[in-house]
Amino acid sequence: MKKCLGFLLSPIFFLAWLLLLNLFHVLQIVALKGFGQRAHQRTVDALNFFLLHSLWLLGTRINVRFSQPLPTPHSRPIIFVANHQNKLDVVGISWYLRHYSPKFVSKIELSKGIPSVSYNLRHSGAALINRDDAKQSLTEIGRLGLLIEQTNTSAVIFPEGTRSVTGEMKAFNAAGIKLLLKKSPSALVVPIYIDKTWTLNRFGKYPMSVGEKISWTVLPAIDPQDKTAAEVAVLVEESIRRAFEAKQT
Repeated sequence: MKKCLGFLLSPIFFLAWLLLLNLFHVLQIVALKGFGQRAHQRTVDALNFFLLHSLWLLGTRINVRFSQPLPTPHSRPIIFVANHQNKLDVVGISWYLRHYSPKFVSKIELSKGIPSVSYNLRHSGAALINRDDAKQSLTEIGRLGLLIEQTNTSAVIFPEGTRSVTGEMKAFNAAGIKLLLKKSPSALVVPIYIDKTWTLNRFGKYPMSVGEKISWTVLPAIDPQDKTAAEVAVLVEESIRRAFEAKQT
């Protein structure tokens, strides 16, 4: 049934996304060039709101939960660390954590050719990494760490590296987390567990699945004070993995 309904509703969903991405691409350019960075960020926030809630066209139920209050926005840098299941993971984090001005560690290929997405990545301060060039990747992540330290904003990293198309968690690569902590020593580390977003593509790229329930859970923060970067990386992976395992029981 989900697949049959997906064939009917997916074209409507994809058309909505296509229109939104192209419309907001123009709006981003106008906002940034005409009114500056803050206007651009508000335009991106609006885009993420509409992209996320267009999932209602597929009957998707969306839930977000904060395990504990986060610090006041821009009071200190934050490194958000999350598992990764779907490109929509970015949209959810961008909307629900918009007050923290999240900047993503993203593969450089996404910085070209995608309306709205590529433009925002190039102008938001995101770390655009070439996964075939370790030196370039580390330089970009280090630059992002310095940026959030100086501006009291936030970075978002998916240490699995690639999306899990089955929802199973992969081992974390801690190098990016360690470098962000080195460059932003005052940052708080906040794990995020993303659940079931992979089910939206359970049938592959087409059709989208209908009636799925997806969620973002912001887990208790980890203060790196008196801990090594390696210890923090282990703690954040354990936190997300415990959330994952709790959902399997």
